[in-house]
Amino acid sequence: MSMINAYSAASESDLAQCERDMIARRQHLLGPAYRLFYANPVHVVRGEGVWLYDPEGQAYLDMYNNVASVGHCHPHVTAALSRQAGTLNTHTRYLHETILDYAERLLGHFPSELAHVMFTCTGSEANDLALRVAKAHTGGTGVIVTQLAYHGTTTVTAELSPSLGRGMQLGTHVRTVPAPDGYRGDARDVGEAFAAHVRAAIDDMTANGIRPAALLVDTIFSSDGVYADPAGFLAPAVAAIRQAGGLFIADEVQPGFGRTGDAMWGFARHGLVPDIVTLGKPMGNGHPVAGMVARPEVLAEFGQRTRYFNTFAGNPVSAAVGMAVLEVIEGEGLVENARRVGDHLRTGLRALAQRHSVIGDVRGAGLFIGVELVRDPLTKEPATEETARLVNDLRERRILISATGPDANILKIRPPLAFSRENADLFLSVMDDLLTRAASARPLHQ
Repeated sequence: MSMINAYSAASESDLAQCERDMIARRQHLLGPAYRLFYANPVHVVRGEGVWLYDPEGQAYLDMYNNVASVGHCHPHVTAALSRQAGTLNTHTRYLHETILDYAERLLGHFPSELAHVMFTCTGSEANDLALRVAKAHTGGTGVIVTQLAYHGTTTVTAELSPSLGRGMQLGTHVRTVPAPDGYRGDARDVGEAFAAHVRAAIDDMTANGIRPAALLVDTIFSSDGVYADPAGFLAPAVAAIRQAGGLFIADEVQPGFGRTGDAMWGFARHGLVPDIVTLGKPMGNGHPVAGMVARPEVLAEFGQRTRYFNTFAGNPVSAAVGMAVLEVIEGEGLVENARRVGDHLRTGLRALAQRHSVIGDVRGAGLFIGVELVRDPLTKEPATEETARLVNDLRERRILISATGPDANILKIRPPLAFSRENADLFLSVMDDLLTRAASARPLHQ
């Protein structure tokens, strides 16, 4: 996998002295494993809505940060956090109504079959817990993920996250399958092709004495390249894992909370009720709160055998913040906004594709969009270098975006849910200008 949109010390000479000093200090204090975005890293000091601001007060349009799902520093969310932090913050071994009120409100957005929620602090913890539950329920250990999946940073979830790079050794109990790619793969029946790969992975597990526990997928396949269509294509693969005695775990850390525009959860596009759902990033609009939602019959065995306690998970402040996020999503109609503005943005991107052949494919749902760039529309050769250049050129025009996919040639667009048509039109105008300039200065394909 290509290094995606990462700062390199080779470009340090182009930076201002202030930023060079900060980078040196960061490396001295934080060590070598961290990465920065962009050839010219962005120094931000404030956020509001869909905008981030640098020390000089210049505004950057944020088209990538789904953590601040309802907008940076939303006043309703920050007020709820401050109010509860000034009253009480403790853990779940005391009775407290706020966590119960939040659990009821959150579960009300799920199918009735999913009736229990357990809280964690991060999506990594949520996926780690989901795997423990799946293994307890099925008696199996085998897990199927996609070839460039990302599911977390704990030891267990990192072993299921090939997107972390070649240095991450996958577990012996893990099998990977190709992403459901209708652009480069079989567009005639994406669902059956994906299910065939899942069945092959199950057969390989069985041949090696491994009992399947779960199929774990991010329901928008964001790290693989953003794959949403056709709606319903996941159903055959889910049927295959259930037939083999395993569970379907829907990782909604990125597509959840209205991101796909047609429902609160990405799995809803496929007409499915998962066995377990994991939640994270956008749940607290930047506050570290996450969770796992499960069918009661799936959670029963784990609950009988194991105590669960997480000191910070489900604390009153986190519950108040999570409740406030739901209130904003509901009160401001952000799911519908994601659908409406997302449709407008994809329509605009497809219009750009008619003028710029470097745009090979536009896909996604709601405000989660993938734009695949290619050097040649016939061979579909990935335009990796050109994508990196475009991402950095957008940054210089103060629009923040990144790339994804095995060749880092797919623009990954996921702005805060408050993103407007005017914001989309600004991005489309700048994209058109940059692609026009790039084509005239240095053709992106021969």
